[in-house]
Amino acid sequence: MKALLSILLVLFVILILFQSFMAYSTTNIEKQKYTLIRKEKEFEIRFYPPATMATIRSSARSYRELSGSGFRSIAGYIFGNNETAQKIAMTSPVHMDIQEKESSMSFVMPAEYGPSTLPRPNDARVVIHESPAEYAAAISFGGYAGDDSIKRYSEKLRVALEEKGIKITGHYRYLGYNPPYQVVGRKNEIIVAVEWKQ
Repeated sequence: MKALLSILLVLFVILILFQSFMAYSTTNIEKQKYTLIRKEKEFEIRFYPPATMATIRSSARSYRELSGSGFRSIAGYIFGNNETAQKIAMTSPVHMDIQEKESSMSFVMPAEYGPSTLPRPNDARVVIHESPAEYAAAISFGGYAGDDSIKRYSEKLRVALEEKGIKITGHYRYLGYNPPYQVVGRKNEIIVAVEWKQ
């Protein structure tokens, strides 16, 4: 019995150390740049300058459908499935635009690259492009994301923006900041493009 308890304790300590390492690692990877314009109790208004993205489009209609196949395709690109077998650093967040007709998943490319300096994907479904500059509202939440939490926080953001008289001009998008095997310190966001006049 003591041996079993000792083994369980060792496994627990290893798990805690691994999760602490994962939380530390994700805080040190490059994140998409933005400027904070206004901070409210429930949301922020941000300005996102153009960014280079690797995007895949899909007929998926849910987070569950899009997160698996979309992630594998774009991850393959940055892990070397491209014309020069070049490995590209992972950044955060991962963008997901989940719609009824067509959804998409995008990885933000490191700031050192532009569309013309990245290798061409071997997978024709992966498209390299520059996102437009935009003002966006963002609301954050923790834990693991799913279709229910994405809908709940999208609605919470909609209500908060309506109360402040801020006009929405785009789709609600999900931003994920952590790998699936990170349990503690998870960060998720819902963002939506808004009309903003300084």
